[in-house]
Amino acid sequence: MPRKRPAGDAAAQAALATYRSGFLEEPGYLDFGRVGPLSATVVAETLGQTDLLSRARFGSLDDLDHQQERAISAVSHATGFRGDQIALQPNTTTGLMHALFGLTGEVLLSPADFPSLPFAAARAAEALHVVTPLWFDASSDHGRVTPGLIRDQLTESVAAVAVCLVDSRTGFRVDLDGIRQVIGDRLLIVDAIQGFGVVDAPWEVADVVATGGQKWMRAGWGTGFLALSDRALERLVPVFSGFAGAETGEDGGDPWDVITRPAAGAGAFQVSNGDAIAHARFAAALDEINAVGVPQIDAAVADNVSQLIDLADEYAVPVLSSRDERERAGIVVLDPPRELLTLLSASLHNHGVTVTVRGGTVRLSVHAELPGETVDMVRAAFTSYSTAASY
Repeated sequence: MPRKRPAGDAAAQAALATYRSGFLEEPGYLDFGRVGPLSATVVAETLGQTDLLSRARFGSLDDLDHQQERAISAVSHATGFRGDQIALQPNTTTGLMHALFGLTGEVLLSPADFPSLPFAAARAAEALHVVTPLWFDASSDHGRVTPGLIRDQLTESVAAVAVCLVDSRTGFRVDLDGIRQVIGDRLLIVDAIQGFGVVDAPWEVADVVATGGQKWMRAGWGTGFLALSDRALERLVPVFSGFAGAETGEDGGDPWDVITRPAAGAGAFQVSNGDAIAHARFAAALDEINAVGVPQIDAAVADNVSQLIDLADEYAVPVLSSRDERERAGIVVLDPPRELLTLLSASLHNHGVTVTVRGGTVRLSVHAELPGETVDMVRAAFTSYSTAASY
C-alpha cells in the first residue's frame, strides 16, 4: 500500500518546482547516496560567505558568529527537537561516536549496518569498557532491520538500540514507530544520513539522531548535527567535551584559567568551534527544504524511484529494493546475476550514468528531480545490457 501523498495545492507545487530548479548536476547523475552535488542555494550561500570572510570588512565577521545559531534553528524546525537538544557536528560519524562513547550498558545493533555504527560501538567498548555491543542476526531478508527482528533479540540488559534510518545497501527504510513500540523506554539511536532531508520520519520517537549534510541535503562535507532527547541527555555522558562544549567562565566568555564542567544540553557534545561557512551551507540547505516540506520531497522521490523500478522491470533487470513505498527511500538496488554484473555496470558507465557498484549490486539513488534526459540515458544503458546479455 503506497504512502499517503501530501496535499498538492498550488503553493506546495510551486515550492517544489522552485526546489527542483536548484538541482545543478549534469544528466545521468544517480548517486545521491554517495554524495549530493551542491544545490544552487548552497552554492550561492558558499560564495557569499566566502567573499565575506575573504574581505573581512569591519564588523562583517560578526555574521559568521551567528551561523551556528542559524543552523541549529533550522535543524529544530526540520526535526522538532529544541535548540538546546541540538549540537552541530562535522559529519554523521562524529555524532555517533559522541553517542556511543557516552552510553553505558548493552546496545543492540546490526553488524551489517553501515560501518559508522558498528565501529562506534566497538571502539567505545574497547576504550571505555562500559558499553557492550550486542550483535543481532540480520542475515535473513537481506539484512533488513524490522521491529520483529529487534523484539526477538531484545534482552532486559539492553540499554539502547541503534539503527540506520535507511540501509545504504538495499534502500530499506526502517519502521521507527514500530521499533519504538517494541523497545519501550530504551534509547533509540538513529543514523539518519541516507534519509535525512528526503524521508518523512517521526523524529519524535528517536532519542539520538545523527546525520551529515553531504548526501541528500546537498550541503557539502563538514555539515551535520547530533540531536538528543531529554532522556538521552540524562543517560549519555559527554565524554569528548572540549572547551566549546563547556560551561562559560565567570565573565560569560571562554573558560580561561579554569576547567569548567560540560555545559547543559546537547551543546556539551562538542569538541571545538565549528566551520562557520559549513554551518551557513547547512542552514541554507535546511531552509530550502523547510520551505518545501519533507513530505512533498518524500513523495517526489517516491515517484522517481517507482519510475526507475518500472524501467528496470521493463528490461528484466532484477531489483533488490522493496517495492512497498513504506519500506523504501531514494535508493534502488539492482541485483543482476553475478556473471552479468560487469556488463550492467559497464553499460551504465558507457552511457554516462553515475551509480555505485558494491558487493555484487548496482545502486541507483535518485532525488526529487529526475530529468527526462537521465531517464533516457538509463534506458539506453539497459538496452545495451539487455542486448548483450541475450547473446
